Amino acid sequence: METRSETDIGMLWHSYKSGGCQDSKDRLILHYSPLVKYIAGRISANLPQNIDQGDLVSYGIFGLIDAIEKYDTTRDIKFETYAINRIKGAIIDELRALDWVPRSVRHRARELERIYYELENNLKRPPTDNEVATAMGMSVEEHHELLSQLSYTSMLALEELWSVGDKDDKVSLIDSIEDTTSPDPAVSFEFEEMKTILADAIQKLPEREQIVIALYYYDGLTLREIGDILGVTESRVSQLHTKAVIRLKSKMRSAQIMHLDG
Repeated sequence: METRSETDIGMLWHSYKSGGCQDSKDRLILHYSPLVKYIAGRISANLPQNIDQGDLVSYGIFGLIDAIEKYDTTRDIKFETYAINRIKGAIIDELRALDWVPRSVRHRARELERIYYELENNLKRPPTDNEVATAMGMSVEEHHELLSQLSYTSMLALEELWSVGDKDDKVSLIDSIEDTTSPDPAVSFEFEEMKTILADAIQKLPEREQIVIALYYYDGLTLREIGDILGVTESRVSQLHTKAVIRLKSKMRSAQIMHLDG
């Protein structure tokens, strides 16, 4: 980021937040813009090569601007921590809007999610790869190949796990580690409820899948870096990630059904 002292940055924040100074806002955007490039680079490392990193940076800038506009300087949270979530969210929202994942792949993802949902409800435990493959009418090798094909769409899947209220507010892994507040007590309650369910679902994942989720979403590591830590290939980490996402989505789907029935 542009070299400025904490005092200088504090003055820019005060000037912008107290008087709406556009020049101060522009300087804040310039100062924090390298953060956007960093996040775009981390995300692009796990996407197909035809996705241009420059485009991701452009999407992320909108997230940075939104973060600067909404950041509350009186809260006990660093701006960088607050902004990372907004920048990443803006990039993912735009990727989803571009609909770059083939429809056939989305269909297979929904089918696999349904199988996991049914097996987990029937078995009362996470199904094995062999059980899933049998239910899908394929070999374990074909199942692993399918997981690899679904890896890109699963990168976005956890960002839209749950919607509450009338404004399509969402609970995601990002929200589960952040203090999400809302002026509507009912919406805030639902956020807290679903954050608890999501956290519980993560704890029930197989150990390696828990590790992958933690390192990817909480620590911000790439799949390659996670593979180095676990001593497995990047493609194997991708499969573990995809399975974890599918398991979590099936659990959240079950929770949503119970929520609606209640």
